[in-house]
Amino acid sequence: MPPSAQDRQPSPGLASLAAEIHACRRCPRLVEWREECAADPPRRYRGQEYWARPLDGFGDPAARLAIVGLAPAAHGANRTGRMFTGDRSGEWLYAALHRAGFANRPHSERRGDGLRLRDAYVTAVVRCAPPANRPTPQERDSCLPYLERELALLGNCRTIVALGGFAWDGALRALAAIGAGAPRPKPKFGHGAEAAIGSWTLLGCYHPSQQNTFTGRLTEPMLDSVFSHARELAGA
Repeated sequence: MPPSAQDRQPSPGLASLAAEIHACRRCPRLVEWREECAADPPRRYRGQEYWARPLDGFGDPAARLAIVGLAPAAHGANRTGRMFTGDRSGEWLYAALHRAGFANRPHSERRGDGLRLRDAYVTAVVRCAPPANRPTPQERDSCLPYLERELALLGNCRTIVALGGFAWDGALRALAAIGAGAPRPKPKFGHGAEAAIGSWTLLGCYHPSQQNTFTGRLTEPMLDSVFSHARELAGA
């Protein structure tokens, strides 16, 4: 894979936004939970230094594809400090991105592990790990401006893959906030769903959670089909 734009050229706008996100303490419940998880981790992670802060997106600032998830996992990204890194969902996601030609390697273990994305950027609606993976509507709305600003700063991006219904709804809200419009009736989420939102195309994909992958609700061919179509739409 050729060097990605994230290697060639930093993005001052995204870097400034990342610093702001890392310092965020807007939601007391989420602050308490992310720090509690770090203070009393499962035995297998004891002794590891936890990130335990909100997360910015990860990937290529020149990306033509954005992937939006729900939120960091308590002992995944909240531990490692990088979106979809350190848990089974991330293993599925980055392996699929590698098969589709968006990642230079199929594994995502920790920050600084050599993973690079080309033409793809991974982010989420909520930036802190929520208890039971369920942010409140108020927490979603407090965090959503970060996604809005990220999408606005990703100037080449016109294709978005939403991982799950929460991400689909969040992406619709973020796009409406940056002027893409709010189609009526509201497009319904489903695996393989597709909606034109202004100059963006939104694709639906089941979240690669263990609940979906262990039960066979989401398979590798299903995931690959979404990212293959996303690559075609993005012209990547």
